[in-house]
Amino acid sequence: MLGRGAHVLVTGTATAAAGFGADVFEARGTTRAVILVLHGGKADSYERSEPSHLSSRRLNPFVRVLHRQGSGKGIAVWKVRYRVRGWNGRERSPTQDAQWALDEIGRRHPGAPVVIVAHSMGGRAAVHVLGDPTVVGAVLLCPWLPHEPVDGALGKKILVAHGVVDRWTSPRETRAWADAARPLASRVTYVGVRRTGHFMLRRAGLWTDLAVGPALSWLGANPSVGRTATKVLAEAAAGAPNLTV
Repeated sequence: MLGRGAHVLVTGTATAAAGFGADVFEARGTTRAVILVLHGGKADSYERSEPSHLSSRRLNPFVRVLHRQGSGKGIAVWKVRYRVRGWNGRERSPTQDAQWALDEIGRRHPGAPVVIVAHSMGGRAAVHVLGDPTVVGAVLLCPWLPHEPVDGALGKKILVAHGVVDRWTSPRETRAWADAARPLASRVTYVGVRRTGHFMLRRAGLWTDLAVGPALSWLGANPSVGRTATKVLAEAAAGAPNLTV
């Protein structure tokens, strides 16, 4: 279910038959900015990606809150539908889908800034498209970052949050990526989230706040988040490199 105010956007090519494209949650009035949401997947799989898969569905609550709080401020939310479920080695399959979405956003909304919100494999795709000139920042949640490039971080605002007890992707690798990206970026804050793992089920409200707060504030909106996320936002804005909550 896409929910109120959304429609499906597909490429109009042969891949459209496979559901490739994005779920678009429109802003009210003129779209002045976009949040691009990239969900997780698998290391290797050419199985068709479906919105019903848990990796996609896990980000639906984030999309709903982002749209509810941002649509009245001219912020649209695009959630990418991948062609296939896997990263697939050198093919980097979801990276191609994310880049298509950025190109399409630029075509439909020229000059609109984009913030990426990404989880797991989506975080890996995000760092490969981070250098796109439309992207002003990224929120990476429990990303899968095995020795990924940092050059796209140049001049960007980045918040990276990882569950301390994550056993699917590595908090150590994520923090190493954040440390390497920090000299290039406008700002990078790494947040370790206690008592929670990869799927962000424990402390779910905090996870949502950690995505919604930076994404909306970087686009000029005033997010409504809890005390912990409000403190994280303030300390990140002040330049804190590493936090634990």
